[in-house]
Amino acid sequence: MNKSMMCGLAVLSLVVSQTANANVISASVGGAPIGSSRINFDNLALGPAGGTATGPNGSVDVSFIPDGQTVGGAVVNEYAAPWLSGGNGSGFAAGGLDQANGVDRTEYLTTGLGEAILNFGSDASLNYFGLLWGSIDNYNTLRFYYGNTLIDTVTGTDVFAGANGDQGMNGTMYVNIDTSAAFNRVVASSSQYAFEFDNVAYKSVPDGGMTFALLGMSLISLSWLRRKLA
Repeated sequence: MNKSMMCGLAVLSLVVSQTANANVISASVGGAPIGSSRINFDNLALGPAGGTATGPNGSVDVSFIPDGQTVGGAVVNEYAAPWLSGGNGSGFAAGGLDQANGVDRTEYLTTGLGEAILNFGSDASLNYFGLLWGSIDNYNTLRFYYGNTLIDTVTGTDVFAGANGDQGMNGTMYVNIDTSAAFNRVVASSSQYAFEFDNVAYKSVPDGGMTFALLGMSLISLSWLRRKLA
């Protein structure tokens, strides 16, 4: 095969592989990535009413299935505030400022024995989700949906195998998750008390226009090469 043809096929193969590859579900510890939209729950009233939560540069509709609610502080045997450490509260305070390290002194969400539901809207198409996940337990679960279709599930043991509900600093992590397909709704649930979280971040699926443009250019190049070699 002609070297020019081989080069053209290599470019086409690269572009197709980049188009077809789905992100594998992953959970890692750190802070929210640069460029993500960030939400805290500080504007929500305490209790189960929910509402539209806003933050430095994002918003999401929050609802609960009893007995989830917006809370502050801690109640023994029901919920405990997450901890911030290592600067992972960066960009989540009012005006995009940083939240200080230490116990979370702002409003946050708890599932109780129910669910906390984050709805980003029917027209949203997201593939990244981050959250300050407090006192991680093996019975905590995050489910990602696009409409009514379940996309991915993450549990506390997916974050770390020894998840045991530690209510101190070592039991909270900022968890970053890439989903295998686009989502627009996230459901947090717990089969025992409780699942607490704050400081949500998210990103939209990147525009595939450039990838498809490259694919089109590659196909045109291959057609031209074939005519030259015919």
